[in-house]
Amino acid sequence: MLRPLLCLAAVAAVASAAPAAEPPAGFTPLFNGTDLAGWYGWSSTEKGKTPYDLAKLSPGEVWSRVNAWTADAKKHWTVENGELVNDGNGAFLASERVFGDYELRIDYKTVAKADSGIYLKAAPQVQIWDTTDAEKFKLGADKGSGGLWNNSAGAPGKDPLVKADKPFGEWNQVRIVQVGERTTVHLNGRLVVKHARLENYFDRAKPLPVKGPVILQTHGGEIRWRNVFVKELSPAEANKVLLDDADGFTPLFNGTDLTGWAGATADYEVKDAAIVCKPGKGGNLFTEKRFTDFVARVEYKLPPGGNNGLLLRYPGGDQKLDGAYSGLCELQILDDTAAKYAGKLDPRQYNGSVYGMIPATQGYLRPVGEWNVMEVTVRGPRITVELNGSRVLDGDVSKVKEFMANSPHPGKDLADGHLGFAGHTDPVMFRTVHVKELK
Repeated sequence: MLRPLLCLAAVAAVASAAPAAEPPAGFTPLFNGTDLAGWYGWSSTEKGKTPYDLAKLSPGEVWSRVNAWTADAKKHWTVENGELVNDGNGAFLASERVFGDYELRIDYKTVAKADSGIYLKAAPQVQIWDTTDAEKFKLGADKGSGGLWNNSAGAPGKDPLVKADKPFGEWNQVRIVQVGERTTVHLNGRLVVKHARLENYFDRAKPLPVKGPVILQTHGGEIRWRNVFVKELSPAEANKVLLDDADGFTPLFNGTDLTGWAGATADYEVKDAAIVCKPGKGGNLFTEKRFTDFVARVEYKLPPGGNNGLLLRYPGGDQKLDGAYSGLCELQILDDTAAKYAGKLDPRQYNGSVYGMIPATQGYLRPVGEWNVMEVTVRGPRITVELNGSRVLDGDVSKVKEFMANSPHPGKDLADGHLGFAGHTDPVMFRTVHVKELK
């Protein structure tokens, strides 16, 4: 969504540089300790210039804006003794590199009255401020830094779990792990945000972009940054982050056989510790147990053009029932990037969609051959879908009045049912099938 420049010359004066710290294993530096190569000026405070506004501009108009912001940054950002210094004014700094799933480590030192933060994927922000400033206690300053302050009131992560700030004059160490929107923050070695969604401040109905820059915000007082290191996470590493937060979840698949499953058991097999639909076979495979309200986590891998579905509140019985209509719904699991589907799909057929009823936001499916993590929350008629850590759907099937091909879904009002898979002849693989029942 946001990458206006591929390269930019240094924008700050250079002072004598101290030796840069060595990045941890697997990390690379974002700040070279010498100049601002790799960064450009950024201002999200200019009215009407959100990342979405920028995306509507021509390349020339974007360059014009960014050049103006960068010129302003040159007046307020310097490099001193290997430290990136801002005087508390001017444009922010954005990294030319953009990141999807990653770990960021950064040190900062600030002064009284300062108010700063770290934007992730161009969205505000991991909050940094003067926690002794009584005038800002009403905003939460007394709770400490590190929270996702721009989240909605009461949302997880908005306030830090503990106050972990060091006194003025000392360096603070921040460690951020972000997969999709899911964000964990440690401040000075203490957990202050645990696996919370960073909301898209610029449009809360949309997920964060798949990738975006790190932006250093500042106003109100001097702040210094150093040791800015980043590590991009592989899909396997990112999935592990998403699945490690497993409190309250129960496995539904033992990794060996189909114990606990019913329906089209002859059309599926267990291969490489995964449930696989046999090529050319289909039918509905579903849990013996029924569920009402729950959170389900499923890890799945698609072959080229692969098609399957996650059945929610499936009524059971006849394994050949069409789960998209007879149950609450079928969540589409589909390689919608395949050429054979180009121009042929209704938006309510794309991956992650409530089939035939509610479309999911596209662009968050991993490439074919990689494992995806889908987390689905069902409360009454409301369904929320996270794909690889990003919320791609949040809808209420009871409010759906228009259906694809004008085909009603009589099962959408079911209060309980089975969880399962809707095979469509392709060898789609499933593993890590977990569920947490909600009260």
